[in-house]
Amino acid sequence: MKISPQTKTFFLGLSVSILILVSFFAGAIADRVFVVKPVDFFTRKLSLPIAQNQLQTREEETSKLGTLIAQKASIADVAEVASESVITISIKRKEQVIESFDPFNLGFGFFGFPRGSIEEVQRDIGTGFVVDGGGIIVTNKHVVSDLSAEYLVIDKDNNEYSVTEIYRDPANDLSIVKIEGFEVSSLPLGDSSSLRVGEEVIAIGTALGEFRHTVTTGVVSGLGRGVQVINSGVGAVEDLEGLIQTDAAINPGNSGGPLLDRSGKVIGVNVAVSAGAENIGFALPINIVKDSLKNFKTTGSFQRPFLGVTYQTITKQAALFNEVPQGAYLIEVASGSSADKAGLKPEDIVIEFGGQDLSEKDLATLINQYKIGDQVELKYYRNGETKTIKITLAGSDEE
Repeated sequence: MKISPQTKTFFLGLSVSILILVSFFAGAIADRVFVVKPVDFFTRKLSLPIAQNQLQTREEETSKLGTLIAQKASIADVAEVASESVITISIKRKEQVIESFDPFNLGFGFFGFPRGSIEEVQRDIGTGFVVDGGGIIVTNKHVVSDLSAEYLVIDKDNNEYSVTEIYRDPANDLSIVKIEGFEVSSLPLGDSSSLRVGEEVIAIGTALGEFRHTVTTGVVSGLGRGVQVINSGVGAVEDLEGLIQTDAAINPGNSGGPLLDRSGKVIGVNVAVSAGAENIGFALPINIVKDSLKNFKTTGSFQRPFLGVTYQTITKQAALFNEVPQGAYLIEVASGSSADKAGLKPEDIVIEFGGQDLSEKDLATLINQYKIGDQVELKYYRNGETKTIKITLAGSDEE
């Protein structure tokens, strides 16, 4: 029996239709009953070599922490990888060691003085983190303030490295510590100018100078805070402005450690904790650190433009109350400084620097935008009159 072409076409179409219907219902049953997705299975097998190749390329181009950031990893994942670039700073110096307790002489010698001996003592005092794979570490200036002491860097695996050089920033509570033979990934630096109150943060440090690589979490509690801190090592009092406030637990020993955002980028350097309250800690904004690092890599020191004034910012409310313009109220003018040579005096109010209004900008921030030797136009207010002068910025040597 001969079959016509029309019949063949009919049966072919019918077969295809049946095959499609069977495949549809089989896929639905596999998905609902056996939780198997045939299409996903085959497409995954086809795309897997490409995905693995892309991941391998990405890992070659970025650090492990950068990969975690891209994957939006958990706090535990970020802290684990970031800790590889966080170090403990230990001090070694000679101290008087009191002898063990003796119930018969109560530890006292003749004339009631404690009995003991002078010994070399090593103890953990602070934290730091790597910003350059070549052994450059950032910490606080007050952590390494003792000029006569020897300092050591201790990594996550408790390996010790001798500090070869220390550079102290005269304008900020920052120091750069250099060591040899320490090669680890740098922590990525974020942008502290984009921070918002309420953002999650992670702090890593040697809490209480005893518990290394302690991880605490919290949020940004406030921005632009000003505090007065006391460096117990040298008894100096220092005013710090523009700080990040956080409720992440920061303790003595955390100083110099990184304050990370949720993605693992450093947004601050932990610097102080409130003595009169719990869960109030402070960190230097990382943008200040980036400016200092840029200057350091260019000049090999922390030398920077120096105006030579101590000032207090006049707020809008204070300006209205005292009927004076907003700006920087000069408290002191250093003898022989750029400001002194230009004729500025205490009680002057600097209202413009380099054409920028100080009602919106901080004077120190504007100064750091210039180089040593630059000539800058400055406008100030004195006794009801506004005057304009030009100042040549001198340099400030590191301490």
